[in-house]
Amino acid sequence: MATPAPDAVRKLVDRFDQNHDAYLSGSYNEAQLRREFLGPFFEALGWDVYNHQGSAMPYRDVIFEDSLKVGGATKAPDYCFRIGGMRKFFVQAKKPAVNVAEDAGPRRRPAPLTRRREEVILTQ
Repeated sequence: MATPAPDAVRKLVDRFDQNHDAYLSGSYNEAQLRREFLGPFFEALGWDVYNHQGSAMPYRDVIFEDSLKVGGATKAPDYCFRIGGMRKFFVQAKKPAVNVAEDAGPRRRPAPLTRRREEVILTQ
């Protein structure tokens, strides 16, 4: 049996549905998506995205644009989610107008950000 979505998540889905055309326009950008939808979504799932607890940097649940060295290059995923200071997964956001399923460009489908960690969530 599936667990019902938290009420806050249902409200986010409803808001997106009500304003679907505006969110899919090219003028609605990734930063707006992160602020209006992704942050509240992960907060609704129990992550302290905005550090309401006031944790020191090494103990925060979420780090924005955490710098990672991958094969000599520096990568910065939009979100790095951690438990006890250990990286668990990354989220890379794309604005809703970007069709990640059809766009084969390398910036649209990120490779795993580290050799040890393959869990990457690409949002649209």
